[in-house]
Amino acid sequence: MRRDESGAVTAETAMALPLIAIFALSMAWLVSLGITDVRAIDAARETARAAARSDSSGEATSLGRRVAPDGSRISVSRVNGTVVARVSSPVRGPAGLFGRLAAFHVTAEAVAAEEPTW
Repeated sequence: MRRDESGAVTAETAMALPLIAIFALSMAWLVSLGITDVRAIDAARETARAAARSDSSGEATSLGRRVAPDGSRISVSRVNGTVVARVSSPVRGPAGLFGRLAAFHVTAEAVAAEEPTW
């Protein structure tokens, strides 16, 4: 007797598709996390550099906002001749796909020595 195996590939594909979709979404989320982290680091570095040049905290923060992801919080503090810039950014996912799940934040910090004023 010979068994009919027609449709076996269709059934196997139907079982594998959810796993492929979950894997693809996971990779998209990780890429989004990496991009947000890099942008937060760049924003912190830009803010710290501007504040170290004797720019006001407001001017330095506005320069950082140009680089930072939307919804980021930027703070600048000065301690013992150094400037510390902190940026906290929500991770949103590709194309706003995880917009409602933006409870995860990345944080970046940059420190720069204040330049002397003459």
